[in-house]
Amino acid sequence: MAGYDDNNVFAKILRGEIPCDKVYEDDHVLAFNDINPQTPTHVLVIPKGQYVSSDDFFSEASDAEIAALFRAAGKIARDKGLPQDGYRILANCGRDAHQEVPHFHLHIFAGCDLGVMIRPNR
Repeated sequence: MAGYDDNNVFAKILRGEIPCDKVYEDDHVLAFNDINPQTPTHVLVIPKGQYVSSDDFFSEASDAEIAALFRAAGKIARDKGLPQDGYRILANCGRDAHQEVPHFHLHIFAGCDLGVMIRPNR
């Protein structure tokens, strides 16, 4: 896996160079509404550390960073009332998963029927 790119869009958001519609922040995590939402609720949850992908994050992040990310995702979902009708948390890792930004992040999708998780094998 390539090294971390300090010029990716999430790094710029973390540095305050690009604004975001923040929904949550703590010492380890920033979460904000996606600017191109795929569902009525579409929140991005990113660690503040420099991690390229989920593989990078899970192998290199501290226990505190990992716990903070997942606790933040749960808190955001509860604060938005998402558990009532359901929501999906998704992380893409690499080319085949269509990871678009080389900074690890979670998507929280909700607000409509999310359908099946993936298409059957072709």
